[in-house]
Amino acid sequence: MEHSLVLITTIAAGFGLALLLGFIAEKLKVPALVGYLLAGIAIGPYTPGYVADTQIASELAEIGVMLLMFGVGLHFSLSDLLAVKRIAVPGAIVQMTVATVLGMMLASSWGWDMPAGLVLGLSLSCASTVVLLKALESRGLLETMNGRIAVGWLIVEDLVTVLILVLLPSFAHLLGDTGEFSDTAVPLWQTVAYTLLQVSIFIALMLIVGRRLLPWLLWHVAETGSRELFTLAVVAFAISIAYGAAELFGVSFALGAFFAGMVMRESKFSQRAAEESLPLRDAFAVLFFVSVGMLFDPFVLIKEPMHVLGVAAIIIVGKSIAALFLVLIFRYPLNTALTVAASLGQIGEFSFILAGLGLSLNLFPAEGMSLVLAGALISIAFNPIAFAVIAPVSGWFIRYSELARRLATRDDPYAELPMSTERKYLEKQVVIVGYGQVGKRIARVLSQQDIPYIVVDQIREHVQDLRNQGLAAVSGDASEPSVLIQAHIAEAAMLVIAVPDPINVRQMVKTARTLNSNIEVVILTNNEDESDLLRKDNLGTVFYGKEELAKSMTQHVLQRFDR
Repeated sequence: MEHSLVLITTIAAGFGLALLLGFIAEKLKVPALVGYLLAGIAIGPYTPGYVADTQIASELAEIGVMLLMFGVGLHFSLSDLLAVKRIAVPGAIVQMTVATVLGMMLASSWGWDMPAGLVLGLSLSCASTVVLLKALESRGLLETMNGRIAVGWLIVEDLVTVLILVLLPSFAHLLGDTGEFSDTAVPLWQTVAYTLLQVSIFIALMLIVGRRLLPWLLWHVAETGSRELFTLAVVAFAISIAYGAAELFGVSFALGAFFAGMVMRESKFSQRAAEESLPLRDAFAVLFFVSVGMLFDPFVLIKEPMHVLGVAAIIIVGKSIAALFLVLIFRYPLNTALTVAASLGQIGEFSFILAGLGLSLNLFPAEGMSLVLAGALISIAFNPIAFAVIAPVSGWFIRYSELARRLATRDDPYAELPMSTERKYLEKQVVIVGYGQVGKRIARVLSQQDIPYIVVDQIREHVQDLRNQGLAAVSGDASEPSVLIQAHIAEAAMLVIAVPDPINVRQMVKTARTLNSNIEVVILTNNEDESDLLRKDNLGTVFYGKEELAKSMTQHVLQRFDR
């Protein structure tokens, strides 16, 4: 075959097999990611038949890494992280530390040196964004308290992993061929300081210059009205910044692309940028997973079955148990702890990036890459089962264990209003369900107009912050009657549902009208079809849209109070 066709052949084989095996995986209720990895194994050098060009696949994988990290940055929300920071930050750091230590201990028992053990432990410590988001979305958990905690936890893991990707090359320079620290090496603090200085300069440029320049450029491109030019601009920004960061600042492609996405989020066209670039990001993400699969030696399952079991045990059992206990320590219910544990009991794209970097820096053996891939395949395939058994496992423990019953119904210190709550908050008040962007705006205007209100929110940190400000707030799911009772819905003048939750809205309205037949209901929805159904069912005044939604709802509420 002519050399000029190698690229086309590699892409065609990768996409074709990925489509077939990804489709079969989905039909078997397994994430398509498993199929993509298997496609890579099939065209890799360790299996018979056609062998794709590993060098070309590696370069395609680099583009996949850039676009994957660009997508992570484009969806990175500091507000989502801050909402659950009290549990997500310490929880993620402690869990990653536990998994890393377990990985190093396991590698040490195999006779590996410290750097190889460190790379293994770090690779096993970070969960997959792709797998987690898909699992939560398919079960309707993404907008729930449990889902937000899991996503916030993962954001912290992603940020820590990005930092590790930055520092790992500097760490590698201090090591000799034997894996011990070199006597002639530059002092560790100097190397780390220089690396952090380069990264700091890059980040400063992106936050000061990039966050103004990129949205401005994107706005001018959007003015042309050309869809393909807009898509080209988004992709060009992502790849060019990633490449420039690596060449000029010694920063990894991953970090450069991540910050490109993060500053792009500042633009009002960020949603469009995410939508327009999604097909290309998905396509190269598939090639990334295929190229990773090509590095997997399936014979490791036969040659080192105990090693594979040890890696899988750390991912599925070790990480999950660590997360379970950490969530329970923070006084969250048993169901929340089980959901977070199931969410994080898998590894994916960041693990491959870390292991691949360790391999390229000669810190990590090729066998280690195969073990990480085996652990990923097993944990991703097992993840749907972990979610499926949450309910029966929780029910079994609650049935036979007094401790589990106490954990499942443990008291939330913010689930009830304090006895010292002023009377004005308990009658003729507005009950606001959800303290997101819309809820905050409504609450702020009500405060300015001296209209009393009580906030109901599932995120305990929001309620805690409101209480610290001397405001009335209750923690819990407003679809449960006990929560609305705590908000004194029976004496309220209005119920404002400021969360786009089509599943529980009807239950909230039903409960509110059962307890207070005269209450007025105002509802937010982001789905046009759902808004029509809510209006048809006469559940209340429904607002649909994004740009003027908060403003319209606020004006409506103020009109009812003659303000």
